[in-house]
Amino acid sequence: MRSLNRAMLIGNLGADPEIRSLPSGQPVATLRVATNETWQDKQGGRQERTEWHRVVAFGRLAEIARDYMKKGHKVYIEGRIQTRNWQDQQGQTKYMTEIVAQNVLMLTGRGDGGESGGGGGGQYAGARSAAGGEEQPAPDYDDMGPVGTGEDSDLPF
Repeated sequence: MRSLNRAMLIGNLGADPEIRSLPSGQPVATLRVATNETWQDKQGGRQERTEWHRVVAFGRLAEIARDYMKKGHKVYIEGRIQTRNWQDQQGQTKYMTEIVAQNVLMLTGRGDGGESGGGGGGQYAGARSAAGGEEQPAPDYDDMGPVGTGEDSDLPF
């Protein structure tokens, strides 16, 4: 039996995309995407929790992120979950779990302000990572090390 590794998110960007290039010159974008969960507790009060997701996009998806995405924009991300590891300066093994984007749709319209969270149906750009939607492996970027591994606690939310 085959296995499935698929993640789908609808959330807001917590920061502008971080853009880097692989040694080959291919662009890589790192996105911080926040999703919210709300529920009612036993006392009837409304509770909310924000979960932060690290998303990486390669090639054309990274270019779209660079050119069109800003902090606060609402996005739909589809991809696969990947965990990578590396050795820090003290020789300890560090791990990072991220979503490698394979499909990105921007849900904030051109006229919507980034900070407002946008409205539905304003999609103005989207792309798949491979022509015809065929899945291709993401490039190996382990030589980049722990890119953008700063704590999310420095975010203003």
